[in-house]
Amino acid sequence: MSVVYDYFWAADQATAVDWAIGPDGDWLRGGSLDAMCADRLEVKGLDPNVVLGKLVSFAAGIPFDSVVDPELVWPDPVEWPYGRQAPPGTASPWDSGLILQSLPDSWRDTLAGVVEDAVSLLALQWFDIEEIRFADYLDAQDSVRMFVGMARRARSADARMYCSCIV
Repeated sequence: MSVVYDYFWAADQATAVDWAIGPDGDWLRGGSLDAMCADRLEVKGLDPNVVLGKLVSFAAGIPFDSVVDPELVWPDPVEWPYGRQAPPGTASPWDSGLILQSLPDSWRDTLAGVVEDAVSLLALQWFDIEEIRFADYLDAQDSVRMFVGMARRARSADARMYCSCIV
């Protein structure tokens, strides 16, 4: 089974849900980051909670366990707590295999602040984590640059970064 992560930025949470999930959160009708021409990165294996979180910890120079976690946006954790039974005739959004998380603004700002001279060292640190296997060091370096670039564009637009996960 493969897990695909779409990282993108949007002006606000409602827009992010519409783009990634679909109109009014209706995951059955589906959203489309492509159709909305979203600035996005589609990657496999680079989960936000651990893999990207470790890159942020390296860039910020703080221990990984000090990094603030992404926030679950969809399924709405208040309306649909994990494990809640769906009423008869209703599908649970947890069954869709899709979740949307909002990345902390501190992550955006940390990544946007990475200078070119630091990219090589960050890539070397990130390349060595056990949770992901990059094709090679240059792949890790390219990935660092992609995230730094996206974070800069999001910060310039005063937007938030999100990650959609599809199992």
